[in-house]
Order: sequence, then structure tokens, then C-alpha cells
Amino acid sequence: MESMLHFVIAVLNSRTIIPAVDTPELRPLTPRSIVLSVLLGSHPPSMPVRRLLDFTSLFGIDDGTVRTALSRMVASGELVGEDGVYRLGDRLLTRQREQDAGRLDPPETWDGSWWVVVVTAERRSQAQRRDFRARALGARLGELRADTWLRPANVAIPLDLDGVAVTRGPLVTGDDVDVARRLWDLDALDRRARAHRAALDHRVTELADGGDDALRDAFVDLAAAQRYLRAEPQLPAPLAPSTAPADLRRRYDAAVAVFQDRLRRFFDRAQ
Repeated sequence: MESMLHFVIAVLNSRTIIPAVDTPELRPLTPRSIVLSVLLGSHPPSMPVRRLLDFTSLFGIDDGTVRTALSRMVASGELVGEDGVYRLGDRLLTRQREQDAGRLDPPETWDGSWWVVVVTAERRSQAQRRDFRARALGARLGELRADTWLRPANVAIPLDLDGVAVTRGPLVTGDDVDVARRLWDLDALDRRARAHRAALDHRVTELADGGDDALRDAFVDLAAAQRYLRAEPQLPAPLAPSTAPADLRRRYDAAVAVFQDRLRRFFDRAQ
């Protein structure tokens, strides 16, 4: 373990700060992205087709376009359709678990150790590289360089990754805060948390007083905030630049509760 950690520090000391792995804001909404977002936020992650059609109508999308998208999503394995009900496929259930974990505050204690994940496989297909990267980002690992990933060991990471060597321990040399800043643009993450928090506060007010347009607009901002929380690294307090991400998690939960209440009333009216 110590030799691997020395290798990581050597890399850290030999290069400049790398850009953060940034998660883009929500892309333009399509029938597919709307359906996936609403199911990823539902527990259980399933919904009758009639409700999906009613919900997508808020975005001006006709039923035929949505049904075509649903058929394609079933064919690709993203969804499973049965008896007029659509639910997430197995692969997307992993993504939902990652999303749910993003709504939790990290443990308050941290023993100063780090996870270090180094890819050892000599040959990987493009699909294998893509799948590994998705899992690494879903585990909130930061990419130091190609095939070398780290994060503080205040939260668990999957230990069933293929073709990697994983170790855990304190950094032998180097400063923890500096390492964290080399892995993520913490100032940018802090600014985005504050922006999402302000947007959700505004949408909660609109949901209380507005019509169905408020439901649509709140959904867009909730989906954007969820994308952020899924990627936010959940750093231990000594490494976190502020409490903005933790504040956003609480505001997100409060906004979801208001949104779900309005959504139930919308579906009741649509019946």
C-alpha cells in the first residue's frame, strides 16, 4: 500500500492542478430525459404509461412522440414495460442508488485515509473504459490522471471493480486539502451548490402559488440539482470549502416534498 501511495504523491508533485471533472447542467429536455428523470426520482421507480403521458404533456410533448421514446427505451434495456407500467431497467437502478446516496450527508468523522484505485488491466475495450469511468464517477472518485483515481475514505466505494488495484490509507506526504483541490474544483462546486439552492428556494415559492407551469419549471431545476448532488464528492468537513452542499441537500429534500405533493394533485386532476 505504501509504495502505491508514494507513486500517487509523486504524480501529484510532478504536475499542475488538473481541471475538475465537471458535471454539466441538465441538457435540453427530451421525452427520454423527462421519463428517466421522473422515474429515477420515484420510489419505486415505476409509473403507469398514462401518468407518464400526462406528465410529459406539461412540456408540450404529444403522446405519440412519448410512446415512440418509451418503445426505444425498452428496446435499449433502459426501461422494462409490463401491463401498461414502465420501470427502470437494472442498469439504471444502479444510477438511482447513486442518486439516493447523493442526498445523504457524509459521515461527520474521517480518519484521514484515502481510497486509491489504479487500473491494472492492460487492454480494455472502449465500452469497458466507459463503464468503468461511469462507475468511478458514480462512486465520487476523482481522476488524478488516466487510470488513477482517489477520494477520501469517509464514504465507501464499490470493491467489485474489474481490473484494478484498490488500497486505503493516509497520504504519506502531501497536504490533504491540496490533493482534494487537485481532484475537484471545489470553489466551482461551492458556487454551483449556492446557485442550485437559490433556484430551489424560488421554485418552492412558485409551487405554492403558481399553476402547472410552476410544476414543470420546478422539475427542471430539481433534475439539475439532482445531477449536481450525484456528482458532488461528499468530502469530509476538514476538506470541504463550505457547508453549501449540505445546505443544498436539505433544501432539495424540502423542495422534493413540495413538488411531490403538487404532482399528486396534478395526476388526480388528470384522471
